[in-house]
Amino acid sequence: METIIFSSHIAEDLQRYLHNKKYSRLGVIMDSHTIKHCYPLVSEGLPEHCLHAFDAGEIHKNLDTCQGIWQWMTDNNFDRQTLILNIGGGVTGDMGGFCASTYKRGIRFVNIPTTLLSQVDASVGGKLGIDFNGFKNHIGVFNQPEGVLISEEFLTTLPEAELRSGYAEVIKHGLIRNENYFNSLKTENWQNQPWKDIIEVSVGIKREVVDKDPKENGLRKILNFGHTIGHAIESHYLNSPYQLLHGEAIAIGMVTEAFLSHKFLRLHKVHLDIIQQKLLAVFGKISISDKDFDAIIKLCFQDKKNDGEKLNFSLLRKIGDCDFNIVVDREAVVEALEYYNNLEE
Repeated sequence: METIIFSSHIAEDLQRYLHNKKYSRLGVIMDSHTIKHCYPLVSEGLPEHCLHAFDAGEIHKNLDTCQGIWQWMTDNNFDRQTLILNIGGGVTGDMGGFCASTYKRGIRFVNIPTTLLSQVDASVGGKLGIDFNGFKNHIGVFNQPEGVLISEEFLTTLPEAELRSGYAEVIKHGLIRNENYFNSLKTENWQNQPWKDIIEVSVGIKREVVDKDPKENGLRKILNFGHTIGHAIESHYLNSPYQLLHGEAIAIGMVTEAFLSHKFLRLHKVHLDIIQQKLLAVFGKISISDKDFDAIIKLCFQDKKNDGEKLNFSLLRKIGDCDFNIVVDREAVVEALEYYNNLEE
């Protein structure tokens, strides 16, 4: 199990953490945004290191970027005692961890997530990977980081849209596991909340689920609530002028999959209304053309939870109680997308 450290003084805590580690070389992976906005917050805590920065954005989470990282590792003669620090959002943690896990059959890495999304989601659980031919996280491995250092200091560097994107995963954690937590989350003035407390609760929820099911054979699938349709929407618009942030797509996914929960698991209509009202209040509404439905549904069939030709969903029995391996047919997904399109903002 990885060590998770919650920090309010990241440079000092990082320096202390590394002082107690044995390694031959220290490699730091960041993206072009993080090196500008976050590197100054940690640089004082970093001993001598080699730095690699790649172009920011989900569109660069691919094999071409990995080749650049592996080449950098090779050029710097990294051996198997090298330690890698992935400093950035979910793309950096996923891809940096994947490259570390495959270089010379695996070297150690530590994640320092800098976005709300990566702090409450991607940094915990050991899922690593990259996108491939338009399919999200299609190539990857399970491998735990040696440690995770999480600091709310980084949140001050985020644009509001990125903070809101991470908030979708926070809301999801309440929906699948803790009704009181869900009810406590703001929709008005949501930007001003006790983020350190929120991050710790969300990480606790995710870690409890992952510890019970590390390889996603059962219970861990509940963490994918909102993601079957959400990931498909995110992937569909990835290379278009209408590109969505992860959380924006997952918010749509949670509304549509709450509708499916009502249809297949009898989620109470009152709960369905509460869910869609909270999500629309924070994320607004994005119209999805019915011309895109077929393409989105085809992408749903690439979801890793599926079994053969069946669409498997994680759906809610009630707020705070999620079930998994619920088979849903294509027609119901169309109905869910139509439900979302017909909502009034």
